[in-house]
Amino acid sequence: MIYIYSFLFAGIICLLGEILMTSFKIKPGVVTSLFVSVGAFLDIFNIYDYFIEKCGGGAIVVITSFGHSLIHGALNSVKTDGFLGLMSGMFSLTASGITATIVFSFIFALIFRPKN
Repeated sequence: MIYIYSFLFAGIICLLGEILMTSFKIKPGVVTSLFVSVGAFLDIFNIYDYFIEKCGGGAIVVITSFGHSLIHGALNSVKTDGFLGLMSGMFSLTASGITATIVFSFIFALIFRPKN
């Protein structure tokens, strides 16, 4: 059953993004920022953790999970390091994903050439 919930959660996020871009003519960058903000907002009230528990990988993969990871790391770091740990904790959970994105983007930019 978790596979179905996972598929439905990720599909609903994609559907909402498509509706925002086609019906309301919102740019993709704005939709991405909106989803990251929504994921962060839901994590503040521990709602996103419930989605992860019920939907599994479908809730971890989508862009809202990035906002969840940012806030989750920041809140955990504030508990241990105080207010100074706020900024460092924000990137502790997301550092590996950001680093992988930069490295793979660089590698693919060297291998493939754009058409224009």
